[in-house]
Amino acid sequence: MKLQAFSKTYDGTTVLSFPGMELEKGKIYAVIGANGSGKSTFAKIIAGVLPADRKFFLEESVGYLPQKPYAFRMSVKKNILLTGDDEEIANNLMEALGLRHLEKKRADRLSGGETARMAMARLMMSAYQLVILDEPTAAMDMETTAAAERLIQEYTQRTGCTMLLVTHSLQQARRIADEVLFFHKGTLKEAGPKEQVLLTPRQPETRQFLDFYGR
Repeated sequence: MKLQAFSKTYDGTTVLSFPGMELEKGKIYAVIGANGSGKSTFAKIIAGVLPADRKFFLEESVGYLPQKPYAFRMSVKKNILLTGDDEEIANNLMEALGLRHLEKKRADRLSGGETARMAMARLMMSAYQLVILDEPTAAMDMETTAAAERLIQEYTQRTGCTMLLVTHSLQQARRIADEVLFFHKGTLKEAGPKEQVLLTPRQPETRQFLDFYGR
């Protein structure tokens, strides 16, 4: 899968400049960087919810889970079934994410962590060629984070999709990513296998980031 080069400018200032790259099917790419580095802007442009300076398009089907997912005013289960009608899959996803006891509750009354879990289940009802998750476990506790990470890995393997996982957690990147993309001040500074980027980074900006946030 080829991501073409693109940029994003606000009021004459370029906030993101992406050179383009090839992504492999069946791999999880962790997108890391400090706050304001361009991670979420990168995710939104690829997902098609934010325009780039020049038209950006993908031929592949795209699933996107934003940082603040939406809950429709219907039950949790009905929310999940909006993107697929297989109740067995829905039940399995709810079970894995600890939502079975909430399946009849109105989804717009869930907590932040519950909404994140419900939205992840809703996305995983369908198979996409590219999936973009923006901080999907930020509102989850350790137990549900572990369950969500297992589902992310299983979904990637089952569908053969390419997974872009925007995360503030270096530990999460180490646990489940195959490759890492490091953004710094709106630029993709380094990309490669997680062992190389996280253990023996080539760029000084990457080393400084890892030293500050902990290797």
